[in-house]
Amino acid sequence: MKRLLAALLLVSPMLCFAKAPTCSSWPTNIAIASLKNAGITDPTKLDESKTKAMLLASEKVGTDLYRQIYDITFYEKSGVTVQVITNSEASSSECSMSGVDVYVVARKIGGSL
Repeated sequence: MKRLLAALLLVSPMLCFAKAPTCSSWPTNIAIASLKNAGITDPTKLDESKTKAMLLASEKVGTDLYRQIYDITFYEKSGVTVQVITNSEASSSECSMSGVDVYVVARKIGGSL
């Protein structure tokens, strides 16, 4: 019994720290389309080389299924920035396991980001 418990303790950290998928492109592309549809900005105005997507949270919600929250900042060629927060689900084999909720950050108070 002690050996079984010791084996479980050795294996359990590996199970708990499974690597979440890197899926910033899916929410970024959907956010651009959502911003265009809302009349906030247009892809032709954006300098896509400056776009920054930072993963804020990734929570395992099922077998190989993660809920991911991204903070994405778009830079227009004019210098205007548009910041959004996205919420979507991804797996190791597919980034588009759900739709993408896009929230426009109207005003940011404090912080360094």
